[in-house]
This record gives sequence, structure tokens and C-alpha cells, in this order.
Amino acid sequence: MMQLVLASASPARLQLLRRAGIEPEVCKSGFDESQVQLADPSELVTELARCKADLVAKQYQDCLILACDSVLAVNGEIHGKPDNETIAIARWQTMRGKKGELYTGHVLIDQRQNQSLIRYGVTSVYFASISDRAITNYVATGEPLNCAGAFALEGRGGVFVDKIEGCHSNVIGLSLPLFREMLAELGYAIADFWDSLL
Repeated sequence: MMQLVLASASPARLQLLRRAGIEPEVCKSGFDESQVQLADPSELVTELARCKADLVAKQYQDCLILACDSVLAVNGEIHGKPDNETIAIARWQTMRGKKGELYTGHVLIDQRQNQSLIRYGVTSVYFASISDRAITNYVATGEPLNCAGAFALEGRGGVFVDKIEGCHSNVIGLSLPLFREMLAELGYAIADFWDSLL
């Protein structure tokens, strides 16, 4: 079977794939995300994922390239990773007690069939009404600085999320159901990529 290449340095995305029995090769794209400025969150995440996938695809042949990108939209404002603790605190003060929409763009390039698929998933995230102290303590852990929307559902940030509506893994950065559907569109089964050692 051909090699799956994850065009992402995200440990959370890698863990999701590993827990699903898939051991991809990891290749960070190094793409400068500031080059893409789009107001629509679905267009933004799909374009960012496409740019990352295209860059990584140039380094491989006969592989399946998977790239993803996520942003959180709250009150019509798009939030990626916060640049510093001050921004992360302000962001949490704005989004606490509110609902956000977590968008994750997915791009799958099949080099063998010369085909590309571009999709995105959206999950509603309901944030708890937490105190300033809780926000400051959470940001001090450093976790929010590495995450779209300044929180990690699979980490400490999960305790500050009251509920989600939609795909759980999409919030972590890779919708496993959407990935399975994209593979099927290209004629593959998820089991084709299972690590035989598991």
C-alpha cells in the first residue's frame, strides 16, 4: 500500500491517526500562513491546508498526502493560534460563555491517481463561563499558544468546554469520519492504512 504522509507538525493530529491504527510519515510544510488572508473561515482553512499539502507533495512521489488546518470563529471573528499570552487571555475573556465554530480544512492528494480532494468540517464548541483566574492559570500552562482558538480539547482546555455539537476529532484538528469518507472517494478503505504491527 502507498505511504500516507501527514503534512503537519501537530502532535494532536499524529496521535489521532495513531489511535486509529495508522502510522503516517510526518513532514512539516513550513508554509507561512500569513500569506493567506481570507475572511470566510471555511475558505481560509481549505486554502491553508491546500498550500501545505502542495508544498509537501513536491517532496514525495507515489504517496498519499494529508494536510489540515483549523481556526475557531466566534461572533464572526476568526481565531488561529494566539501570538502571545496577552492575546490568549483576551481571547478567552471574549469567548467564555459563548459558542464558537471550529473549522478544519482537509486536503488529500493522491499522487498515484493524480487526484486531490478538498473538504472541511465544522463543529460547534460551547465554552464554559470561567473566571479571569482560571483563564490566567490556563494560559500560563502554555497550551493555548499552540492551538487554534487558544484551547486544546484533548488537553487541559477540555475542562473549560461544556459541550460540543458535531465531530469530536475535528476540534482536535483532523476529522476521522471525514478522512474516512475522503479515502473512500479515492477508492481506499481505512483498513488499507492500518499499521500491520498493531
